Amino acid sequence: MPRKINLILRSEIYIFAILINILPFFFSSCDNMNDENIIQKTSANEMRSNNLSIIDKDSLILKQKKKDIHLDSALYDSKLLFLCHNKPSRKWPVIADYPLPGAILPFKRIIAYYGNFYCAQMGILGVPPTELMLQKLQKEVKNWENADTSTEVIPALHYIAVTAQHSPGLQRKYRLRMPFSEITKTIQLAKKINALVFLDVQIGHSSLQEELPVLESFLSLPNVHIGIDPEYSMKNGEIPCSKIGTFNASDINYAVKYLAQVRNKYHIPPKILIVHRFNKAMVTNYNLIETCPEVQIVMNMDGFGFPDKKRSSYTSAITNEPVQFAGFKIFYKYDIVPPKWAQVMQPKQVLELYPAPIYIQYQ
Repeated sequence: MPRKINLILRSEIYIFAILINILPFFFSSCDNMNDENIIQKTSANEMRSNNLSIIDKDSLILKQKKKDIHLDSALYDSKLLFLCHNKPSRKWPVIADYPLPGAILPFKRIIAYYGNFYCAQMGILGVPPTELMLQKLQKEVKNWENADTSTEVIPALHYIAVTAQHSPGLQRKYRLRMPFSEITKTIQLAKKINALVFLDVQIGHSSLQEELPVLESFLSLPNVHIGIDPEYSMKNGEIPCSKIGTFNASDINYAVKYLAQVRNKYHIPPKILIVHRFNKAMVTNYNLIETCPEVQIVMNMDGFGFPDKKRSSYTSAITNEPVQFAGFKIFYKYDIVPPKWAQVMQPKQVLELYPAPIYIQYQ
């Protein structure tokens, strides 16, 4: 969609861009999450009674409304250019409608811890003890603040709320929904450090149309957002983790439209949609993905390996196929591979990518 924007600035960017002429292994999160005794309780009444008052939803919304009266479009444009190292190209920054007031990106960089409390192998979020995990996240936030002093940094907990499975389960969907009590636990932990929450969805043989509405009660909160993972979207009936899955633009457009409806229904700030991706086949017809003012889309390069491999994947799946914003995942374990000099990428190294990621995820 074309943005109604500062046309002089945009035309200058485009002219300048013309002048300068400008896979992989995948990490299985399935192995230890096939316990059918984990039962999803989907009733709205359960959520209301599940200590949700601790979250204080109305207070959050009121606080957000007072803070976000308007959007500074000039600052927004300058931040986009900054992410491109002030070297715009034909592809970056992406031209889209301005977001609604209260938008987080690109004004703030998000540093997220990813995982599931039932399985430490799925990410750092599930590694006990919880308090030490939160302290470690806050330390990473400081590292990113030091690496880029011009951008505010905020923490996030990225919780896998629907996990792909090797077994079909009772509904034969090859996915397992987490109990609402675990999602509420995530939101309560986030409140301790004033963090955002992302609920990640691995659909298996299900669909986004089936899975996202189940989470609406949580998405009605202004600090709760969504992540979707094409890797576990098995279009042809394969077992999750037997091959890399895929989303089409139509899948992502549904998620965008749904989140926009949630945003409008509850009169909250724009939502953020994280789409995981480490190769081109995981997202098809990227150029047909539709942006809108109610939702901010981040394409998150979530492949692991040595730095040069990660840079190559980022260029292929993110830089060369722009959607809106860029993200980057860092694996504490799986990015450290022989030879020993190939260590986890540091903030300064990640910020050198084009464009610089505005969402960083640690697993």
